[in-house]
Amino acid sequence: MSGIIEQKKQLVEEIAEKFRNSQSAVVVDYRGLDVAEVTALRKELREAGVEFKVYKNSMVRRAVDAVELSELSEVLTGPNAIAFSEDVVAPARILNNFSKDHEALEIKGGVIEGSVASLEQIKELADLPNYEGMVSMLLSVLQAPIRNFAYATKAVAEQKEEQGA
Repeated sequence: MSGIIEQKKQLVEEIAEKFRNSQSAVVVDYRGLDVAEVTALRKELREAGVEFKVYKNSMVRRAVDAVELSELSEVLTGPNAIAFSEDVVAPARILNNFSKDHEALEIKGGVIEGSVASLEQIKELADLPNYEGMVSMLLSVLQAPIRNFAYATKAVAEQKEEQGA
């Protein structure tokens, strides 16, 4: 009996550690997805470096209490899976896109950088571009003044040539 209790304590500590070490965690209800759909979802998440696990709700409740995220306990009803990731945006984006194609997948809530997040916050996060997209946007903003200056000098040079000819 004490061996089982010890195993449960270790599992609770493992889940708590995942919540501490992850930048984001998203809780989903996967009822209604068939095996092929769950396999496709797991593959997509794995390729993005996201860990997707199913735990007993009682174990997750104890873990979220241990890491002071008790508000998350409200969404822990029914069969749930949790996507843990070091990337803040990846699990939200992948799960949100997957839920658009598969209505059976329901995003319930999650944790973003140590704070409990609502469904609306997760959907807003899912709409953000990934890291490479944000860097690309920043570079285009930084290049715009130089590009505009180059166009202006080219136009002035062409105007001077026309006046000289």
